[in-house]
Amino acid sequence: MKFDASQFDNLELDNIGQWPAAAKLLLAIFLAVTVGFLGYMGLISDQVKKLEGAFAEEITLKQSYRTKYHVAANLDLFRAQMVEAEDTFANQLRSLPNSHEIPGLLDDITFVGTTSGLDFVKLEWQPEISKEIYIELPIDIEVIGPYHSFGQFVSKIAGLPRIVTLHDFKIKIEKGDNETLNLKLQAKTYRYQEGGVQ
Repeated sequence: MKFDASQFDNLELDNIGQWPAAAKLLLAIFLAVTVGFLGYMGLISDQVKKLEGAFAEEITLKQSYRTKYHVAANLDLFRAQMVEAEDTFANQLRSLPNSHEIPGLLDDITFVGTTSGLDFVKLEWQPEISKEIYIELPIDIEVIGPYHSFGQFVSKIAGLPRIVTLHDFKIKIEKGDNETLNLKLQAKTYRYQEGGVQ
């Protein structure tokens, strides 16, 4: 069969029944493609988006299930860890000085300093700093003595039964004596804000 382009000349929409078979076939293909495209855009594309959303939700739900299953399978272990964490927290709270022990803490720091071979120039409380669950109690300390005595002092402070942290170290040589140094630092202890476990 030979293709003849002249058969597409003078085609009118009013007379589709008289069109040649090739023109009818092309029109049918064009209409099928147009209807298929419009049907896809109008009906199927929304469903495809919903399906993709359902696949993404399925992945999220599976991950959530795995996490919850892991927690449920290890619930006894998590409960034991929670009890251990609460015990550790209670022990840490007991390491914080209560209001009756705070004056004794200054005595302990003084004792630790003098037994380390240091002389105190300054030892005074600074204003309390209130934090979310605890109160910070800073103490300004200035001592003089040999360098190795500073190490003993810091080591003994760390060994106190109550929590004391040391900050802002400044060391300088005392005037006229290369063996004697001046150490300024701030010690901080803490008190539980809500009067927790003592």
